[in-house]
Amino acid sequence: MRRFPRLFAPIACCLMLAACDSSERPAPSFDKTDELVVITVNSPDTYYENAEGGYAGLEFDLASEFARELGMKVRFKVVPRLDQALLSLEKQGHLVAGLNISAKHELRARFGPVYQLIQPQVAYNTDYPRPKNSYQLVGRTIEIGSRATYAEQLNKLKQQVPDLQWTEVDITNEDLLAKLAEGKIDYAVVDSTQLDLAKNFYPNLDVALDLGEPTGRAWAFSLYAERELLEKTRRFFDRIEQDGTLTRLLDRYYGHIRRLEQTDVSGILERRRTLLPDLREHFHDAEELTGIDWRLIAALAYQESHWNPLAISPTNVRGMMMLTETTADRMKMTDRLDARQSILAGARYLQMLKDRLPPHILEPARTWMALAAYNQGPGHIEDARMLAQRLELNPDSWVDLKKTLPLLSRSKHFRSLKHGYARGGEAVILAESVRTYYKILLKYESPYSWGFPAAKEIGSSS
Repeated sequence: MRRFPRLFAPIACCLMLAACDSSERPAPSFDKTDELVVITVNSPDTYYENAEGGYAGLEFDLASEFARELGMKVRFKVVPRLDQALLSLEKQGHLVAGLNISAKHELRARFGPVYQLIQPQVAYNTDYPRPKNSYQLVGRTIEIGSRATYAEQLNKLKQQVPDLQWTEVDITNEDLLAKLAEGKIDYAVVDSTQLDLAKNFYPNLDVALDLGEPTGRAWAFSLYAERELLEKTRRFFDRIEQDGTLTRLLDRYYGHIRRLEQTDVSGILERRRTLLPDLREHFHDAEELTGIDWRLIAALAYQESHWNPLAISPTNVRGMMMLTETTADRMKMTDRLDARQSILAGARYLQMLKDRLPPHILEPARTWMALAAYNQGPGHIEDARMLAQRLELNPDSWVDLKKTLPLLSRSKHFRSLKHGYARGGEAVILAESVRTYYKILLKYESPYSWGFPAAKEIGSSS
């Protein structure tokens, strides 16, 4: 891995997460405490609540591993923006996780080892022509976050393209990319990881051109940080680079990023002929166990794994129904790669999610919400329902939740919700894809009724 010079990224936590503490008590001296205080934000490339109600994110994993190595507890202090963290670093925390190194930041902090390279990029909306070169950016609406470091790269480009103009806006990069996807601006300048993540929610975004050279991401420390803390940080990153821990973590969160595929109709029809015959009995058994139409369970399995019982994702969800280790344990599975166990456990988990929804939510919205919860967890679905109420929408309607779930990735909304940031747009895509696959199977596959009343077909209304 390319390393920057040894100078001396993101954990985010929502406002109400149990692992976080937004109090203003100062962080004690490093050599006089058993607690590592990490300043961070709630965002997709830092730290967020996952589908299990636990926490995930590259920075969360890095800081937690560092604290374990030190034999310390870790406490996360939440701030609205990472640049604000530098203001309080000296008095309220030991480090800021996940800053991009820039000349501006180096005036206010010292950086640890670089562990990730980030490419600044100009993003564009694919509904419109892609610019062929930087000169075609002239005269167009270009926005960057006012707290971002990309102005340095743009100023260098301006030396070559004197007429280049841009506007700095006081919003997050997630919100900036949402504006771009909605066609409200022509271009946005963000970093490569943020754009790759956003492409899972906004399929009409892509890279127009790279902006300058990659920059390094590292932990930031006070200019007066204790020598012991800096040295232990340096040794920690040496260790995780050498033993492969850093590579595994980067692959877990970024190695699999890609745009979600469109519904693959031809694919499910082909696999219905070649793979489904050997699996049909397991899906029938799952219907007997849960009362859920076996064709819906099969549709979910196809969305998750394309009916591959040995499927494994970079984030370690596995099997036909792509279950996490936590969910598999909860369902008392012994082998996530066993097709029958996976199908039965996935069906039981889906039924459990349906049962957790308020009883007054009727079908078919109840099923579609449960499918969304299968992807993002029940806590985020409840947040989407709460947001629907705030926006004067119907929290019991899937049609309205399809509007609010994607908003869970927008800081304007998720910061005031219990479970924080979520890839809500991904949950909508999963549920809608499963609905499409279900309709295909309804057309080509008979209901199961032997020894058990056939499950009622889930309606098409929302």
